[in-house]
Amino acid sequence: MFGELTERLEGVFKKLRGQGKLSEKNIQESLREVRRALLEADVNFKIAKKFVKDVQERAVGQEVMKSLTPGHQVVKIVHEELIALMGGKAERISLPDNRLNKIMLVGLQGSGKTTACAKLSQLFRKRGNNPALVACDVYRPAAVHQLEVLGKQLDIPVVSSGSKDVLAIAQQAVAYGEKHMHDLLIFDTAGRLHIDTDMMREVEELRTYLKPDYIFFVADAMTGQDAVNVATEFHERLDFHGVILTKMDGDARGGAALSIKATTGRPIVFVGTGEKPGDIEEFAPERMASRILGMGDVLTLIERAEEAMDVEKAEDLAKRLKKNQFTFNDFLDQLEQVRKMGPLDQLMGMMPGAGKALKGLKLDEKEIKHVEAIIFSMSAEERERPEIIKGQRRQRIAKGSGTSVQAVNRLLKQFDQMKKMLRQFSSGKMGKGKMALPFG
Repeated sequence: MFGELTERLEGVFKKLRGQGKLSEKNIQESLREVRRALLEADVNFKIAKKFVKDVQERAVGQEVMKSLTPGHQVVKIVHEELIALMGGKAERISLPDNRLNKIMLVGLQGSGKTTACAKLSQLFRKRGNNPALVACDVYRPAAVHQLEVLGKQLDIPVVSSGSKDVLAIAQQAVAYGEKHMHDLLIFDTAGRLHIDTDMMREVEELRTYLKPDYIFFVADAMTGQDAVNVATEFHERLDFHGVILTKMDGDARGGAALSIKATTGRPIVFVGTGEKPGDIEEFAPERMASRILGMGDVLTLIERAEEAMDVEKAEDLAKRLKKNQFTFNDFLDQLEQVRKMGPLDQLMGMMPGAGKALKGLKLDEKEIKHVEAIIFSMSAEERERPEIIKGQRRQRIAKGSGTSVQAVNRLLKQFDQMKKMLRQFSSGKMGKGKMALPFG
């Protein structure tokens, strides 16, 4: 997400940084390009106009004109204004642990509500809560079944009924939650293909009965400004607390993420970053602004690494590296640990300056599977002692993995480069060399 916007903004700011002195004229020219980039990203016209106006008022002030690095100062201002546009600070949702909390998810059909329910339950369980899911979407075919399947996968109970009466289902769910000592119920409500009176009346009645602690509007980031328009209508009727943006890992242009807070007055609270149950994270405006401007997001990268990495394995690997014992078995372990952190293109996008360096490079599961196929085609001895893999062995491995000798040669070469790099890193002698990716 934000790929095209990031590229456009990087081009604008590169020109600005290249000028030793800035004037009102070249700042205005640059900001016209910024506004055009925002509009192409499907940001609301009024919001884009106000954003550029706010930046311009600060950019032509003393803090920029008298700066030794005026171009960098303008980028800093844009960064700060983007953070403000998206809400200023992260909204952390905390739930009291001494009572039954209730969360309602609302939105149009196809926005990803049911999946978001499952993801939220997983997230709050990691925080120590004891959640249960409630199937109140009684209209969409297979909606109840979908939630039950997701609940079973996560080992989280689902309250459902053959009834079409959502208030009766809600009453049943509250009784279930109190009986089984749950401290959180997450309600999946019905969606429609468009706003309609019956649907809104039903969720209003459900809200009145439940008095939920939080109502989250679920919006598909791929729909851009349409998501913002629908959110506005839902907010007028339900006064929801925040927004969950789904499919942020797709090719959305970013308009919803940049417009929804300014339009509804309600913050984005969570974002869906993939298809797996764990692919949800709190929305942090500062981190997102850094990603948009190509500055990376090292904090999120570190957090994902801390969640995915096995500390004992990492310590053992460090000892083995010092003894020059890094093998293909170690390589497979590291590949699996990185894979747990999320899609590789997402991870690389969080690294400062990685956007341009990786442009056009394909980082997908298919390439990783090719690498794994080659390694799995090696014998136990070959994995432990890669140096013995010569001519005939390489031909056998290529044939067994369904790849080519060239692919095997490339992997062996990259493995050697990685081994050297990791050894240097472990010994503290890491220079400015670049890490060779084991695929692509």
